[in-house]
Amino acid sequence: QVQLVESGGGLVQSGGSLRLSCAASGSIFSSSTMGWYRQAPGKQRELVARITIDGNTNYADFVKGRFTISRDNAENVVSLQMNSLKSEDTAVYYCHANRLFINYWGQGTQVTVSS
Repeated sequence: QVQLVESGGGLVQSGGSLRLSCAASGSIFSSSTMGWYRQAPGKQRELVARITIDGNTNYADFVKGRFTISRDNAENVVSLQMNSLKSEDTAVYYCHANRLFINYWGQGTQVTVSS
């Protein structure tokens, strides 16, 4: 059974930093592109960043230069370092895995940035 468990969300002031982590169970991690999505109230879920098995990354324009995605293949963990947070970054952040065109999602973790 595949499980993605996020941690690290919370409340932070504008300009601050948070680090999200996602632990993946099962055999999914080593063969999956991993990513982070977010969904703000009243908005659609959107891609924040993703990282391939080989470590290639891509980011949404609105986080370039502020967020960094990384993966630890030995620990089956993908992380998102978020710096220079803005109030518009407030959302539920979801860990995502894509393996053989099948999508897996975590339960989400709330990030709230106060201005």
